[in-house]
Amino acid sequence: MASKTDEELRRLSVEIRYLEQTAEVIESRLNVINAVLRDLTYANTTLDTMEKEKASSEILVPIGGGSFARAKLEDTDKIIVGIGAGVSVEKTMPDAREIVKKRLEESQKARDSLVQQYEQVAQKISEDREKFELMVSELREGKASRDV
Repeated sequence: MASKTDEELRRLSVEIRYLEQTAEVIESRLNVINAVLRDLTYANTTLDTMEKEKASSEILVPIGGGSFARAKLEDTDKIIVGIGAGVSVEKTMPDAREIVKKRLEESQKARDSLVQQYEQVAQKISEDREKFELMVSELREGKASRDV
C-alpha cells in the first residue's frame, strides 16, 4: 500500500515540477507579448498624433534610452511599416494605421490565450499541490497512529 502511495507522490511531484516549468515558459511568452503590445500601442498613438500634424512640423523622435532627437516631418501621408522578417514597406497613413490596428488585435488575442493557458496551469498546480499535501498528511497521520 505504501508503495502505491509513494509512487503517486512521486508522480505528483514530477507533474508539479513540469507544470511549474510550463508556467514559467508561459510567463516568459507573456512578457514578450506585453512588450509587443506596448510597442504597438505606442506606434498607434504616434500615428494618431502624426495624422493631425502638418508637413514640416517639428517633432521629437525617440532614439532609445528615454532620449529624443528633434526632427521635421517631411511627409505625413506615407509611413514606412515593418511587415516582418526585417522587411519594411511604404504605406499610406490609413493603410499603416490598419496594419498596426490588426497587429494590436492579434497580439491581444495571443495575450488573452496565454493568460487563459497560464490560469489553467496555475489551477492544476494548485490542485496537485493540495492533493500532494493531503497525501503526505495522511501518510504522516497513519505513521503516527502506528507508532503509538
